[in-house]
Amino acid sequence: MRTIIHKVDFCVVGGGLAGMCAAIAAARRGVKTLIMQERPVFGGNASSEIRMWVCGAPGCLETGLIEELRLENLHRNTYVNFSVWDSILFEKVRFQEKLTSLLNCSCQSAEMKDGRIVSVTGWQMTTQTFHKVEAKFFADCSGDSILAPLTGAEFRIGREDKSEFGESLAQEKSDRQTMGMSCLIQARECSGPRKFTPPPWAYVYEEKDMAHREHLVKGLQNFWWMELGGDRDSIGDTEEIRDELLKTAFGVWDHIKNRGDHGADNWELDWVGFLPGKRESRRCIGDHILTQEDMMSGGHFEDTVAYGGWPVDDHHPAGIRHMGPPNRNIILKKIYGIPLRCLYSKNVPNLFFAGRNISTTHIGLSSSRVMATCALLGQAVGTAACAALGYGCASCREAAQKYTAEIQQMLMDDDCFLPGFKRELPAICREAGLAASSGDPEVLRSGVNRELEGQENLWHCKEGDFVTWDFGKETELHSVRIVFNSDLSRPHLNTRANYFLGDGTFSPPETLVRGFALEADGKIVAEVADNFQRLVNIPVGVRTRTLKLLVKKIRADRDRCGIFAFDAR
Repeated sequence: MRTIIHKVDFCVVGGGLAGMCAAIAAARRGVKTLIMQERPVFGGNASSEIRMWVCGAPGCLETGLIEELRLENLHRNTYVNFSVWDSILFEKVRFQEKLTSLLNCSCQSAEMKDGRIVSVTGWQMTTQTFHKVEAKFFADCSGDSILAPLTGAEFRIGREDKSEFGESLAQEKSDRQTMGMSCLIQARECSGPRKFTPPPWAYVYEEKDMAHREHLVKGLQNFWWMELGGDRDSIGDTEEIRDELLKTAFGVWDHIKNRGDHGADNWELDWVGFLPGKRESRRCIGDHILTQEDMMSGGHFEDTVAYGGWPVDDHHPAGIRHMGPPNRNIILKKIYGIPLRCLYSKNVPNLFFAGRNISTTHIGLSSSRVMATCALLGQAVGTAACAALGYGCASCREAAQKYTAEIQQMLMDDDCFLPGFKRELPAICREAGLAASSGDPEVLRSGVNRELEGQENLWHCKEGDFVTWDFGKETELHSVRIVFNSDLSRPHLNTRANYFLGDGTFSPPETLVRGFALEADGKIVAEVADNFQRLVNIPVGVRTRTLKLLVKKIRADRDRCGIFAFDAR
């Protein structure tokens, strides 16, 4: 069998949202990057193979790359087709400069020297080829932390006891149990009655088995509680657990259709996932382990590079076989910061990680594991890798200890909100004059590019409004950065009815500026007629004294249409 050798600066193993965002973030900043993904599509639990919705912090929608992906999907995938969603994720990776992608390639081994990772090797099933990837830094975004056992990186699995970290929600006694996995289903409402004949091997469920599990189709949910495997080996027993989950999925639909009135007469089974979506397995150990107290207190860290806010959503290991409620759901009072020290290995110096495998306790994982949070973690890791390489760091730890402030500013430049931190305005804009046709343009200097309670960070605008920088003298401008209002109060889901099919379409948020122009000393240097993104970076390459942003067209919401940031460098 042939072996192809790739020499890059940064290698990402795992192509879910965390891995994608890590790889794209690094590549966009000029880092020669490679991403190795064992599946035929990107997206992990969000892909067409599993179809879990992308959740995050309620009331504090995530920005950065994950918002770019969501807005692209709202623009192009108006009828909610998973193949279109897959194609958007594929496109963002495959056509990104400086980024090489290997699909259908499963990481199998790692070469170590002096405690560092020198290379990883994967087997690509479709081409029957080994791919050896040599890199300076690596990121494990595989979910199951495949690089941990291959490299000797410290990890843990299971649930801690109360005393280890002082967690009141933890077990009385530690164990190796985890949250389970699910094979989801999708149904379609039809114009008339539809029959369903279950396979003979499907489980049979009675109403008492569903006592704590919503299963009326009127509720239109994806039956996430069809869960098993937390009381087994969540990696080694996956194939057997999958078989049990399929018996469960068909059995639940048989119950809904044939065993009582659940409002499903006109519904038919449209799709069943054969790849389980995992919630928990190995968790790598970093210089800090995120705990219950970190989450409950708001996670105020000097090295915050991401945030979470999903409830403490801890599922019972027995899943559907547990006769009580399937989970406990404790709402957090506020979002919490996640430190960079949770995103690199304690004992392997050039190993980052992002996703559900970060350095956290089981209780911490129950909140931080959701995919929008994982995407933020991935973007943070890709940005940190860029800094580590750019500053010539020997280790992830060195980058974190010396260059956290620079990493944070890079993230905020890329529209990642960091609670408690402000983005620095580019030098040429700090003393420049700022004027607008209406309202107070000074809010554009706030350094916080979202609506927050008690703060006015949005310059409200309507068609024909403009805002102008006056630099006082002719100044060379290379690029312009604009952050529009994409309505971060909207729901997380880009799909109606939690991935059930139905009527209706989607479109970009009505609060976005749709058409605008940039003028340098009165001359148009750029014009966009159909904007659907929140963060827009435009190369200009001009010398000018003034720079004007003219709003030419808005979408619909005239009261909330506006701009959070407009500056140049």
